[in-house]
Amino acid sequence: MKVRKAVIPAAGLGTRMLPATKTVPKELLPLVDKPVIQYIIEEAVASGIEDILIITNRAKSAMDDYFDYYPELENRLIKDGKLEEAAEVRRSADLANIFYVRQKETNGLGHAVYRAKRFVGDEPFAVLLGDDIMMSKTPVLRQLIDTAEEYHASTVGVQLVSDKAITKYSSVLFENVKDRVMRVLDVNEKPTLDKKFSNYAILGRYVLTPGVFDALEHTPPGHNGEIQLTDGLQLLCHRENMMAVDFEGKRYDTGNLKGFLEATVDFALADPKVGPWIADFIKQKAEKLN
Repeated sequence: MKVRKAVIPAAGLGTRMLPATKTVPKELLPLVDKPVIQYIIEEAVASGIEDILIITNRAKSAMDDYFDYYPELENRLIKDGKLEEAAEVRRSADLANIFYVRQKETNGLGHAVYRAKRFVGDEPFAVLLGDDIMMSKTPVLRQLIDTAEEYHASTVGVQLVSDKAITKYSSVLFENVKDRVMRVLDVNEKPTLDKKFSNYAILGRYVLTPGVFDALEHTPPGHNGEIQLTDGLQLLCHRENMMAVDFEGKRYDTGNLKGFLEATVDFALADPKVGPWIADFIKQKAEKLN
């Protein structure tokens, strides 16, 4: 089992980040000096992914442009002696083999993933949600791929969350296998507290077998009348082995303002170019508030 392909669903309307996302795809909002989606693609590439399919919609052609060459800009930068900037502009277009397909109607995450069926073929593949950014020493997706390849099974990334948070995510019923690795027995989508399986929530990273497509074909509309990926996973884990990894790292939901700002501060502090400056800036502001 070798995982070479990844799918990034990025067709959402960005309603939690309005008005900024009225005309700018939320995935292109700048996080320090790069758009959100570039961090996700870099994580995939660092995890060994070669081919990436981005699920978009009719309003997100700017993402196609961002990961393309821009000769006029590159030539101007080179002419002005800005060689480092020119190389960085070119690098974003050379990260991976990137393909696009549109989700022609907003019908849920499961429906978006199903749009990748032809791209995936009969191979296992990764799914990285376009809102979720990870900060970790070992790429979170790499942690999942290692487990998926070891057990020849679909694998989901999980972490413990609060009671308040679990009602917004997918809850996992599991049995422990070894440190940080579990076997998934069942999952459910946005459970009420009396229906939750545990406080382990699936958070934005998956490695799936092609069997998920047949499961999604037989998945009826669920929460909000949409085809939910979790409902497909529920069917899949009853058909074949599925694992979960309590991954090491911090996850940021950049699809809402608080999560986006938290990620901006943490990634800026971790950036050697601006980290010392932003740390001093925050300290000065905090002193004035006190």
